[in-house]
Amino acid sequence: MSASNSIQAPGRFTVLIVDDMPENLAVLGELLQSDYRVRAASSGARALAAAVSEPRPDLILLDVMMPEMDGYEVLERLRAMPETRDIPVIFVTAMDAAEDEARGLDLGAVDYIAKPLRPSIVRARVHNHLELKQARDRMRDQNAWLEGEVEHRLQEIRLIQDISLRALANLAETRDNETGNHILRTQGYVELLCQELSDNLKHRSLLTPDNIRVISKAAQLHDIGKVGIPDHILLKPGKLNEDEWRVMRTHTTLGAEAIRQAFHSEQEQPVFGFLRTAVEIAQSHHERWDGSGYPHGLKGEAIPLPARIMALADVFDALISKRVYKAAFSLEQSLGIIDEGRGTHFDPDVVDAFFARADEFRDIALRLQDTGNA
Repeated sequence: MSASNSIQAPGRFTVLIVDDMPENLAVLGELLQSDYRVRAASSGARALAAAVSEPRPDLILLDVMMPEMDGYEVLERLRAMPETRDIPVIFVTAMDAAEDEARGLDLGAVDYIAKPLRPSIVRARVHNHLELKQARDRMRDQNAWLEGEVEHRLQEIRLIQDISLRALANLAETRDNETGNHILRTQGYVELLCQELSDNLKHRSLLTPDNIRVISKAAQLHDIGKVGIPDHILLKPGKLNEDEWRVMRTHTTLGAEAIRQAFHSEQEQPVFGFLRTAVEIAQSHHERWDGSGYPHGLKGEAIPLPARIMALADVFDALISKRVYKAAFSLEQSLGIIDEGRGTHFDPDVVDAFFARADEFRDIALRLQDTGNA
């Protein structure tokens, strides 16, 4: 049997036999060719080449004592390659020392067959390990299918969640029809700020890619509490009086409480992850770095970071947008107001992140500008 020979035979499995002695290849071939497709290689290098060529082997019978590259090295190289690391390997050897067997098993061999070969032992070992491989392959395929199904279902759930969030956010937007694309713009601003701040050692552990996605999505609900503000206050075309302003400020606590109540279980389990972030943003995005904000007068880092980020995004968008009570400020005026608020209204780190991405803020503002705000 030549080193590159294949003996075509019935059976679903391909067995690669590796031995530097032609007579050993012939014996193994004769034993197995009636049940399997048999391929042969007369050296370690040829075995490695055969293992990655079609038809790929389902099992390898590997001689240990070979010149140039022995069976141990062949096995190490097989285990190092992704395309061959899972092929079961049975060592075929005349060595019977326990340490030799242990070495091979430690390297990943599944079994040993001792020379001189006994046909019944060879056939039984080959059959058993091919059956095991088939079972493993079947389980792997089933797991891959299940993982695919789970991912498909998760994508559906994420889509439903995104649609639901947008619908909830639109409740507030429809109450204040001049805000137009405010939600989309502020969501984009928040994502930019998070990305820039994630390079800051102080914030890196919080602003992971997953958390940035959570914060950006939660930003949509920052003004959900406005659904509870009466129209005569929310849509008033002039300055609010003291009583009206007191009512307007309750949109922060109304929004936070609505999110808490909507997603609490009967056991009053606390809100985690996305919902906790949504509550923080809705409740605290009008807090100020110097403690002069509302509803609780939080100061500095006592204000949750997502809310500090939302605060700047919300104010910037309010500045550049036309409202029933004011005209839109120019970009230059808006940049100046943000800069003036550094350390008083806004977290200095967030302001620095804003100016690092100011051009991208402008791009979002222009791309998603409201009709009439050009």
